Amino acid sequence: MLRALSAALAALLTGCAAPPPMPPVSHVDLDRFMGDWYVIAHIPSWPERHAYDAVESYRRLPDGRIQTDFRYRKGSFEADVSTMHPVATVRPDTGNAVWGMQFIWPIQAEYVIAYLDDAYQTTIIGRSKRDYVWIMARVPCLSDETYAALAAKVTELGYTESLRKVPQRCGK
Repeated sequence: MLRALSAALAALLTGCAAPPPMPPVSHVDLDRFMGDWYVIAHIPSWPERHAYDAVESYRRLPDGRIQTDFRYRKGSFEADVSTMHPVATVRPDTGNAVWGMQFIWPIQAEYVIAYLDDAYQTTIIGRSKRDYVWIMARVPCLSDETYAALAAKVTELGYTESLRKVPQRCGK
């Protein structure tokens, strides 16, 4: 009886275990990473679940933090532009790949650059909780092959929820 109870408790605790930490890329050249990134697909946070034309822009501040300007249209290409302006702090000893993204003081949400191509044209931002993820690119639309490869990387990172493709105007 005690053995069965111990086995059940172990199974329960294993099922509740947190996922492993999101693996960051080894190094990010912050100056190359700055600028506009189009959100191609995501497992969105609540405010961005109906986003169209979503773009995340980064610029370095004099104090070393990163000003983030996220703009999107809610529900259609014709909707007014909405914005959010969190500020990120690069966490020490992470190769500039793990940030604390602050929307509301004093809370900093984990923001991990989990994939970044050598040319700094595509990236995947994830979180250890596997609750949100963003595929972003320097252009508003990707080829089907490139998108499929990035979506496969999201799955390799441990995400199980389906991605939402963000409607973008591809003619830009």
